[in-house]
Amino acid sequence: QVQLVESGGGLVQAGGSLRLSCADSGRISRIYNMGWFRQPPGKEREFVAAIAWSGASTSYADSVKGRFTISRDNGKNTVYLQMNSLKPEDTAVYACAATSRVAGPFERIYEYWGQGTQVTVSS
Repeated sequence: QVQLVESGGGLVQAGGSLRLSCADSGRISRIYNMGWFRQPPGKEREFVAAIAWSGASTSYADSVKGRFTISRDNGKNTVYLQMNSLKPEDTAVYACAATSRVAGPFERIYEYWGQGTQVTVSS
């Protein structure tokens, strides 16, 4: 069973960087396609980035393209989200998710979700 746990969130100033990690204690997420989503305060959850199980393909929301990078280390059962040039509007709870289908921006295709980690960007 896939069990996802995020870490790496925190408080950072605008322009700073953070790296989020999503570890699978169930140790089978290496065969799943993975995504990162975020939920800003008072708003709906939104897609951030996705990566295929092999790491060969990635996709990003327009709002983070060029600033965020998704990657994975299947040997460590971990997916990362490197976030650079952070803006106050990036403030949100970030959650990772796993799907056996083709990864993409649609929440409904993801079968497993982590609890999320808070990212706060101060101006």
